Parts: sequence; C-alpha cells; structure tokens
Amino acid sequence: MGNSLNLFQGMRRKKKNKVKKGHDEVKSYDTESKKRQKTTCRFAESLIQPEEDHLGSGTRDRDITPPSADHIEEVQQVEPSPYLSEDGLNESNVEVQPRNKSLEDFEFLKVLGRGGFGKVVLAELRGTDKVFAVKILKKDELQSYQNLYQTLMERRALVLATEHPFLTQVSCCFQTNDRLYFAMEYMNGGDLQYHIARSFRFTVSRSRIYAAEIASALMFLHRNGIIHRDLKPSNILLDADGHCKLADFGMCKGGILDGKKTDTLCGTPLYIAPEILLECKYGASVDWWSLGVIMYEMMVGYRPFVARNEARLYKSILQNNPLYPFWLSRESKRILKAFLVKSPENRLGCVVSQGQEEAIKIHPFFKKIDWELLEQRKITPPFKPKITTKRDTNYFKARFTRQKLKLTPTDDSKIKPFYQKFFDDFYYCNPNIDC
Repeated sequence: MGNSLNLFQGMRRKKKNKVKKGHDEVKSYDTESKKRQKTTCRFAESLIQPEEDHLGSGTRDRDITPPSADHIEEVQQVEPSPYLSEDGLNESNVEVQPRNKSLEDFEFLKVLGRGGFGKVVLAELRGTDKVFAVKILKKDELQSYQNLYQTLMERRALVLATEHPFLTQVSCCFQTNDRLYFAMEYMNGGDLQYHIARSFRFTVSRSRIYAAEIASALMFLHRNGIIHRDLKPSNILLDADGHCKLADFGMCKGGILDGKKTDTLCGTPLYIAPEILLECKYGASVDWWSLGVIMYEMMVGYRPFVARNEARLYKSILQNNPLYPFWLSRESKRILKAFLVKSPENRLGCVVSQGQEEAIKIHPFFKKIDWELLEQRKITPPFKPKITTKRDTNYFKARFTRQKLKLTPTDDSKIKPFYQKFFDDFYYCNPNIDC
C-alpha cells in the first residue's frame, strides 16, 4: 500500500500520465501538468468549496493526437463494437430515424450549464409549448479520435437510454457545420448535488429510493456493455415527479462484456475508484464505487474522502477508510462498507460467488424495495420538486441561468472534412417522444 503513494509523482510528469513507484514523497503538480490534466480527467475545481457544471464537460479521456485516415480505418476494423453501429442498435430494438429537426426548429431561452466543450441551454420547440435541454458541443474542439469516440458513444448511449425509465431521454440529435446538438428531455427538478447541499443530508428512506433508481439504471447499462465512469451527484437529475435519472454519458465506455475491461484514466477525482488511480484494468466495478461515495454523501452530508489538494485526496482514497457516524443504521453502514471496498473483485456488485450485481438487490439495505414496481415507476418518490411551469429553472444555478444567452461564432474552416464525415449518421429522432 505504501508504494501506491507514488501514483501522484507519475501524474505530474509532462510527457505521460504513468504511475511510478519507488519514492516516498508526493510533490505538488506543476503548471504544465495541470494544463494536461484538463484534457485527461475532470479534476476537482475546489476540494474546499467544490462546484460542478451540469454539462460536466472536461471529463474527457487522454488527449490523443488526431490519427491518419488509414489508422482510424484500421481501428474501426479491428475493434468493431455493436454499441457503435446501427446494426447493434437495431438488435436492441432501438429504431434509428432519419433527421427531421434542425437548429431553426428551436428557440433558445437561457443557459442551464457550461463546460469546456460547450454548454447546455433551455430551448423551446417552435410552434409548441414543449421545452428541452439542448446540449451543444463545438466540433472544432472534438478533433481527436478519442473525443470523436466519446461523442459518438454518448449519442449511442442516449439512444439506448430510451429503453430505461431512469436514464435521461434524448428527443433528437442534429448538427450544423460547426456544432453538434443533443435535444434531451428537460429535467427541471435539478440535480442531486443541489438538493444535497440544500438539505445537508437525506433521510435513509430517501437515500434508499434514490440509490435503488440509480442502481437500476447502472445495471441496465452494464447489461448492455456500457460503463458510465463519471457517476456523481451533478450527473443525477430529478424529473418533475422526483424520480432520478442518470445524465451526461460523455465518459461512457462501450463493449465492456464477457470479462472485457479498459484502463483509461478518467473521471472526477472526488468519486474516482482506486483501480482507476492505479491504472489497473477495470469494468463495472468503478460505477459501484462511485455509487457508494454518493450514498455516503446523501446519508452523512459530506464525502467520505476529502483533502485540500488532489495529491492528498488520492492518498486518502487509496489508503484511508471512511468514518461512519453513529446515527447510521447497521444496514446503511454495511452497504457503504461493501461498496467502498478498495479491491474491486471484493466490492458489492462484483463478487462472482454472490451473483455479482444481483447481490445488490437482495442486500438488507434494499429489503424494502420492490424492484419490479421500482422500474415501473410505481414507487412514490420521497420528494417532489415544486415546479410552477415547464420552463422553471429554480433548481439550477443562478450564475448560469442569469447569463446572457449567446452562441459565439466559430470558424468552421478549422474543422477538417476528414472529421466531418464521422458525423454523417449523427442525426436521430426518438420515436417514443413526440418532438
């Protein structure tokens, strides 16, 4: 365990993010390292007073130099994925429709969130009273193979999400010469980060229902070979009825089935799993660690691992065990300890002898949950947002909603035709939503 401290020294180096062992001291990150980290992982904006955007951009994989056409064709031939092909979507009974919406069909109203790759705005479908949360990405900032993959993977995950009640639904996808647009259902109940901060902590019963809805959504993604990798309160939204829905699939990884794993260093440090920090091969285990951190935060009122800088935070995640307040019930402590096991093969939801994810459903903490009724949305949420109109933004940060809405012009001549062709099939219309 002592050698794991050297993770932080390796992450400082300018040329690559590799963990080096053999030293005892952990030094501060230099300026160049911090610039590089912005393209590899969404780091905590402030561990004392952390803030996160609803858009959640900045959590991209390692920046990779744009490859040649021959290289991308070779990668596409060697690593075909059913989750990145229309055939794969059709096999999942998800019908892909031709384009029928464009930028002219929407009127943008106000900003809901911002991030490094774009913004999320509230928009109304012209000629109707229907409103959507439109995520806008700039194409000129996606010109690398890894960013292209993540963007198209997000689109595939959103299309697949139409099959589950606790995943954010996409209405349509369209594009212009310089931008990509995801028109999604507007979750006007705000995110869990906002509600945790306002309530300080939730009751066990409220935390239980939220955790069950999140777990149900994760199990659906995992059955379809997708891991979220950026689960956190700001990516969990409440709808008008108070149900949870996962959002922001920009860090999803597909094809994680039949024991296949990945080792990309990505995520948000406050919720990142130890195996990611150690750059070990990982799968769905990282999502269950993040859920454990979120459940701890919901029931205790603060995060299990905190520090004044990233190096100390990583040290705490790798070495320390959380403190469990006396007011937590026995079942609450048991499930938190089971999710926050540092060894992924022994973590709740990952142990083969326990039935892996089925063990979560039968855990004593969830004994009051009828999972069938839960997925039918027949369990009444513990809290219903006070929504006055469909355009209500009371549960979103005023520092965004008060901003003047303006789409800054971009030079589409900087976007190489080579990259434009990857968005030929980007258009989509959800047949289950009347848009």
